[in-house]
Amino acid sequence: MAGNNPTQIFADDVVEEKGENARLSAFVGAIAVGDLVKSTLGPKGMDKILQSASTGEILVTNDGATILKSIALDNAAAKVLVNISKVQDDEVGDGTTSVAVLAAELLRQAEILVDKKIHPQTIIDGYRIASKAALAALEKSAVDRSNDPIAFRKDLHAIARTTLSSKVLAQDREHFATLACDAVLRLKGSTDLSHIQIIKKAGGKLSESYLDEGFILDKKFGVNQPKRLENAKILVANTAMDTDKIKIFGARVKVDSTGKLAELEKAEREKMRQKVEKIKSHGINCFVNRQLIYNWPEQLFSEAGIASIEHADFDGVERLALVTGAEIASTFDNPEQVQLGHADLVEEVIIGEDSLLRFSGVAKGEACTIVLRGSTEQLLDEAERSLHDALAVLSQTVKEPKVTLGGGCAEMTMSLAVEQAAQNTTGKKQLAVDAFALALRQLPTILADNAGLDSSDLVARLRQAISKGMASSGLDLFENKISNMAELGVVEAYKLKRAVVSSASEAAELLLRVDNIIRAAPRKRERM
Repeated sequence: MAGNNPTQIFADDVVEEKGENARLSAFVGAIAVGDLVKSTLGPKGMDKILQSASTGEILVTNDGATILKSIALDNAAAKVLVNISKVQDDEVGDGTTSVAVLAAELLRQAEILVDKKIHPQTIIDGYRIASKAALAALEKSAVDRSNDPIAFRKDLHAIARTTLSSKVLAQDREHFATLACDAVLRLKGSTDLSHIQIIKKAGGKLSESYLDEGFILDKKFGVNQPKRLENAKILVANTAMDTDKIKIFGARVKVDSTGKLAELEKAEREKMRQKVEKIKSHGINCFVNRQLIYNWPEQLFSEAGIASIEHADFDGVERLALVTGAEIASTFDNPEQVQLGHADLVEEVIIGEDSLLRFSGVAKGEACTIVLRGSTEQLLDEAERSLHDALAVLSQTVKEPKVTLGGGCAEMTMSLAVEQAAQNTTGKKQLAVDAFALALRQLPTILADNAGLDSSDLVARLRQAISKGMASSGLDLFENKISNMAELGVVEAYKLKRAVVSSASEAAELLLRVDNIIRAAPRKRERM
């Protein structure tokens, strides 16, 4: 009877799921991830506490990408959703929850169609038709007001306010939207956010946060050095400035008298004096080092009238070099080849209970620092994440200035366009196109649900309003009614919405194609 046994081609520790089971596993994993983050969506979304099992560290957030990348998942489809939210975060900065929720809703609808014995490839074809119609409708509804600086700034402010309204900064969103707009407009069209530094200092209220023109370094000048330096010529370095060490790892020096030891120390000190002389020859009055500066070289700098800053953390040094126009040096033999940085003024400022250094009038005039105040570390971390989202969206909008309306308006407009496309589609594909429209309508439904409102009534009224030609209608979750989003200033970046729809539909297509999941441990290395 041995002939009846199927041949085993996989190893014993390999698990294979086929056909329906594989597809079900993909659907269940993705839908679970969507359900996990959907309660954080919108201005009335809730936060989640994430606690590390090993360190006990606590994170309080409602940022979709942060939640998803912080949790360990075993399901392959769930990991795909985590990846698309991460890409959304890197590409646009916001919309991370929306993209995961929309992808999950598309798969929820696909699961119903697969149960009706519709082939996944037919569903994919339908989703492609729908996605094309949705993106065309979105582009048609987008407006570009970048030719009018006042109107464009108003749009940017509205986008920042909309982005922040679902975050921890919602209470002070006017204040932070202004901060974000001022910071991004200083960049003059650049999307390089490294010119905008965010410093967090516990204490005070969130509303006491402010924007400081220039660069702030969380360090102090050395002992006996001035607290203020005008017309600073800055040398930024990454070099060892510590004496009293013989720099050979594990070396032992045997001497037969203390005099010899003193000679060794004298040689070390002489070596350091020569190094300081080389640094002085650059004609600088401010020396910033990534590593420690011991007392002896610090004293030499003080005598030479050079202000020295030690142990500026790596991120701080990189950014300081960038904004002052300096190069990070590690050797000092060719002063003429070293690019020095410049600042009109370097002075000590006090924030809270800490002294920090502010570099004003730097070479890169667009550089600025946002100082965040708040009651706890967790609050400051979440405030930084929220502000980063707003800055990222604004910088992308300056580059691609089209804007569209929020509050479920864009989704409902796309949904109606997709329904229109469904009427021009024949056969089973029509069901898939309709399913896509239904998934898009789930986003305003979830917004209303999170606010504790009657979602079916509100969404039906919104659909009716947009069908009647009131194209700016959206959900006013604070007043529980349908309002004009353009008048309320609920504006979102076109690039953000476009990325949400295209990424979610591509992820849904990818997972719909799955008909086999093979789980296996990595192949063990053969010992030679």
